[in-house]
Parts: sequence; C-alpha cells; structure tokens
Amino acid sequence: MTAPKNARVEDILDRIGKRAADEKRISVGDIVSELGQRSQGPFLLVPALIGLTPIGAIPFAPTFLAAIIAVFSLQIIIGRTELWLPDVLADREIEGDKVCSGVKRIGGVAEWMDRWFGGRFESLISGVAVRIAAGMCLVLSLGMPMFELVPFAAFAPMTAIAAFGLAILVSDGLLMVAALAITIATFIFFIEVIPAI
Repeated sequence: MTAPKNARVEDILDRIGKRAADEKRISVGDIVSELGQRSQGPFLLVPALIGLTPIGAIPFAPTFLAAIIAVFSLQIIIGRTELWLPDVLADREIEGDKVCSGVKRIGGVAEWMDRWFGGRFESLISGVAVRIAAGMCLVLSLGMPMFELVPFAAFAPMTAIAAFGLAILVSDGLLMVAALAITIATFIFFIEVIPAI
C-alpha cells in the first residue's frame, strides 16, 4: 500500500493539533486514530517529527517514541494493512498543550515538506521498497536507547525515520534515497561515537 498522491503533512498535523486542543491530555491511541489507515507513511513520520520537537529532548522520550515506531515498522514489514498499537503504548498520555506546541513548532517544516516533496521517481516507492524502509526504521528504533547516551544524538535516527515516513507518504523516490543516505550516516555516527562513551 502506497501513500495517496495528495497526502499532505500539514493536514495530518492539523488534525492532531485540533484533537489535542480539545482535550487536556491526549493519548497516543488518540493520535493514531487521527492518522487513520490511509497509508503507512504517517505512522513512521508523525512519531519521528514529535521526536524532533522539544518533546524529544525529554529523557527517555525518544526511546518511547522509538518503541511506537518499532511496533509500526514490524507490522509494515510483515504486510499488515491495518496497523495496531498495544494498549501499554496506546494508553500513554501527553498533555494536550504540549502536543499543540509541538505541532505549531513543526508547522513551518510541514509546509516546506508539502511544497518541495512528492511524486519523484515513484518506481522507488514499491511495496518491497516500503518494507525495506520499514526495516531500516526498525533497526534505527532498536538503537535509540544507545543514541540517548549522547545529548541530542537521537535527532539523527529520528531525522532518517521522518524522511522514510515522508517519502512513503508523498510517494517520493528521491527522498527515499536521501533517507537511506541519512541512515547510513547515522550508522557511521553510531559506530564511531557510541563505543567511545
């Protein structure tokens, strides 16, 4: 299953922001329900984007978000068409105002993404390519606790995961290649820096 050609990151964030604005606390399950089942892309993109906001600087938050990404990645790899989240993750809540703040902070980035990405080299967004991308996201997610040992290092794998999710969402094969390059750079960083700690 590939992303709709008219999928927009701004639309997804707007839905999440409106839901969060209506509630003092919003659960991860609520956010997932706002994503719907339109494509796998948002399920990788949104948690990674949240990880790139100040929320990602909170200790253990990147690892928690990575656990969500890992669950979704594994389901994409095995070919599930309807993605599911365990209750232990779905029931976790975040303050609505923090979610709204995070959405606002990345609103400009989302607008930029919608303007510049989509529809290039769509042959690279095949079903197999999507599963390979999910496999890369799974590996990056499993390594997240190690990245948290270095301040702000978790931003590297989160950036790669966000790129994969966006590539799938907007059917952009060139962005898929870029996401792979970011992943390779992240692995090199992991190999070079983490053992030195």
